[in-house]
Amino acid sequence: MHNGTTITQFIIEEQRHIAGATGDFTSLLNDIVTACKVISNYVNHGALVGALGSAGSENIQGETQKKLDVISNDVFIKSNEWAGHLAAMASEEMDEIYPIPAGKPRGKYLLTFDPLDGSSNIDVNLSVGTIFSILRCSGGGQHPTERDFLQAGTQQVAAGYAIYGPSTMMVLTTGNGVNGFTLDQNIGEFILTHPMMKIPADAREFAINASNMRFWEPPVRRYVQECLDGKEGPRGEDFNMRWIASMVAEVHRILTRGGVFMYPMDAKMKAKDLGGKLRLLYEANPMSFIVEQAGGGSITGTERIMELQPQSLHQRVPVILGSRNEVERILAYHREG
Repeated sequence: MHNGTTITQFIIEEQRHIAGATGDFTSLLNDIVTACKVISNYVNHGALVGALGSAGSENIQGETQKKLDVISNDVFIKSNEWAGHLAAMASEEMDEIYPIPAGKPRGKYLLTFDPLDGSSNIDVNLSVGTIFSILRCSGGGQHPTERDFLQAGTQQVAAGYAIYGPSTMMVLTTGNGVNGFTLDQNIGEFILTHPMMKIPADAREFAINASNMRFWEPPVRRYVQECLDGKEGPRGEDFNMRWIASMVAEVHRILTRGGVFMYPMDAKMKAKDLGGKLRLLYEANPMSFIVEQAGGGSITGTERIMELQPQSLHQRVPVILGSRNEVERILAYHREG
C-alpha cells in the first residue's frame, strides 16, 4: 500500500490557500481527475478497444478527429456535467460552448479543455495527454455565454494536464507552484511524486518543427541558428533539438529537465490569416500558467501569453515557452526586430 499523499488529500489542503474556494472546487478537480483516469484506461488499451483511426468528422480547426478524441470529449462532459460545480464547458473539439443542461444544477466555475492533445501520435504509440483550465464564471453562472470564457490567462483559478505515457501523470497548479502526481494503477489513485516542480532557468535543449524554418520570422530563425551553430557559434554551447508534436509531452519534458518549446508565428500561418497554431484557451493559457508557476516564461514572441485578452473561443496564438533565460533571450530578439 502506498503511503504517499493522494491528489484528493493534496487538493483539500491546497484549497485552504485559495480565496473563496469551497468544497465545490475540490469536487470539480476530483471529477476532472476521474475523467483523466477513464481516458488513460482507453489510451492504454489502444487498438484493443477499437478506438483508433479517424472518426470521419472534422473539428472546428479542420482536423479530422480521431475516434479517441471524440470518446475523450464525451468522457470529460459526462464526468463534469452532473455535479453542480460548473456553469458551462468549452472544448477544442466543440464549435460552441456547452452550458450545463437544463434540469442539472449549475455552479460558479467554467472548464476549458483539450481532451486528447497530440492525438496524431496515438496510432504510433507516442505520449498524448489532456489539458484543462478552470475559470470563475461571472454573474453566478446562471446564464453562461461565450463571452464568459474570454478571460485573460491571469484569471485562471487552476490549470493542469494529464500525460498518458509509460506512466500516467497529472500535473497541476492552483497558483501556488506546480505539483506532479503519478497514477498508481494498483490502487487507482494519483500519488504526489513530483512536489514543487521547477524549470531550470538555463537549458541547452530546444523543440521546434525545423521543417518550417523557411517560413519563420527573423528573431526565431536567429535564435535557432545560434543553437545550431553550437560551440563554435555565439552561444559557445552545443544544443540538442527535440520535436514530438505533442504539446503535453513537450511541456512535460521541459518541466522535468528544462528547455524551450516553440510553435512560432510564420509566413504560412499569416497567409492563411491564422493567429498561430495552438489554441489560447485550451492549450496556451493552461500551459503558460503551469510553466510560469514552475519558474519559466511563456510568450507569443513579443508579449506574455497570460496577458492576452481572448477575442474568440477558438483563437490561436504563437507559443514560445520554457526555461526563463532562453525565453527572455527570444523575447529580446523579437524586440530588436
